[in-house]
Amino acid sequence: MTTESTFINILRGFATYPAARGLLDDVAVIDSGDASLIITHDMMAEGVHFRSNANPADVAWKLLASNLSDLAAKGASPVGVLLGFMLGDDAWDRAFADGLEKALSHYNVALLGGDTVTNCGDKRALGLTALGWATCRPVPSRSGAQVGDILYVTGTLGDALAGFELIDAGFDEVGPLADAFNRPVARITDGQALAPLVTAMMDVSDGLLLDAERLATASQLGIEIDLACVPLSPLYVSYRTDSLESRMQASSWGDDYQLLFTAPPHVVLPVPATAIGHVVTGGGLGLKDGTTRVKLPPTLGYQHQ
Repeated sequence: MTTESTFINILRGFATYPAARGLLDDVAVIDSGDASLIITHDMMAEGVHFRSNANPADVAWKLLASNLSDLAAKGASPVGVLLGFMLGDDAWDRAFADGLEKALSHYNVALLGGDTVTNCGDKRALGLTALGWATCRPVPSRSGAQVGDILYVTGTLGDALAGFELIDAGFDEVGPLADAFNRPVARITDGQALAPLVTAMMDVSDGLLLDAERLATASQLGIEIDLACVPLSPLYVSYRTDSLESRMQASSWGDDYQLLFTAPPHVVLPVPATAIGHVVTGGGLGLKDGTTRVKLPPTLGYQHQ
């Protein structure tokens, strides 16, 4: 099977329109006069991103939130979405639609249209395109990090991992940890506040380490992360401890949808965030635990093959 990175490299050969940003970002940016339109598209597949017995309303929420998270990482103001939907079981479809309506209302985002197809197989695949207007220009990218910048992340990491494990173990009521996995929050307001100040920004969807490496690659520089500084919630620590292994797992699992960004040391941040590393010369990703160097794990995060 073709890997995600291999296929994107194939597409990169002819995705030459400036708005595509060389396929090094999670969005396209179409500049027109004094405005910039931000466009992103994400998919979710049954058996890959959600279980067959998942609550359809949770699936709808996560599909919307994951797309809006990409807009948040560009400081965009969401406008509306286009839905690609596989029709199947009537009760599931209606529950999904009800959940999507509530999620759209929560974020004050409009449904603009989309397309439906009949599901002829045994698995569903869903897609969503989200559109938003830039609130500042230039629109932040992954490629603007500078040597000496500090690397920050908002919120905490690992709660979605813990929530998934508890759900997988058969616990139906796991509170905030389950919510972190099923109903992530797109940090739209934080992204808009940060956009004028950052040198590079993206969301953490596939794992802190993998996404930090992507930011480093796009910026053609290196990034050093101190795992001792990775922010964990008290709930996560109570469930999985505060060990180096626990921090490594929280940093390489994904589904956090926090904002990962770089900014010069003198910048005063308008939102709470944790400094977890810095940008250096060279390339790639380096890890340490305090003053001790740490080897990279075999897998930095979630990749499609």
